[in-house]
Amino acid sequence: MKIGILGTGMVGQTLAAKLHSLGHQVVIGTRDVAATRANDKPNNYGGPAFSVWHAQHPDIGLASFAEAASQGELLLNCTQGAASLAALELAGRANLAGKILLDLANPLDFSQGMPPSLFVCNTDSLGETIQRTYPELKVVKALNTTNCQVMVDPARVPGRHSIFVSGNDAAAKVTVKGLLQSFGWQDVIDLGDITTARGSEQLLPIWIRLWGALGSADFNFAVVREGAAA
Repeated sequence: MKIGILGTGMVGQTLAAKLHSLGHQVVIGTRDVAATRANDKPNNYGGPAFSVWHAQHPDIGLASFAEAASQGELLLNCTQGAASLAALELAGRANLAGKILLDLANPLDFSQGMPPSLFVCNTDSLGETIQRTYPELKVVKALNTTNCQVMVDPARVPGRHSIFVSGNDAAAKVTVKGLLQSFGWQDVIDLGDITTARGSEQLLPIWIRLWGALGSADFNFAVVREGAAA
């Protein structure tokens, strides 16, 4: 499958590398191709600079947001939540029309420092905001409740644990569920329509505090219910 990824940070890089390893044709989109290609600064989490990472993954394309959206049959929003709408605007409405957007972003507000708050919650969500703004997109919220390394390799966390999907289009959710299963996810829970993204996005405040308490991002939520396989 041809997949366009919006966002060149650690999440975008991790998803791009995994998808390429699974045989997908991947292009990763950015606001400024030349500046991104020249970036030689490690990321905020100690990972390699984009230029170093890209040299290690030469078969993954680098393009503008618009080009990545145009080329991708399936799109992934791996931008920071506060920048997601601007990135989609640059991607271009015509390039988004009719496509599935797997939205991994969270509405984190760092304006008051750490820990962040949510700039939209309770009666709305970032997933809903994107869907309202781009009704021609088939938005599916998923993978936003865990670390990017666990996203692509759930076996990093022992045992059976859960990931959630939200979206209005049933067929789009089937496509996303298949992608998640190719990563190794076994317990994929369909929460319902895109309004249910409010619930998964509001897991982030507790996720961030767990990260601090545990000293590691290699953890996840497990939904334990009667009758479920161990």
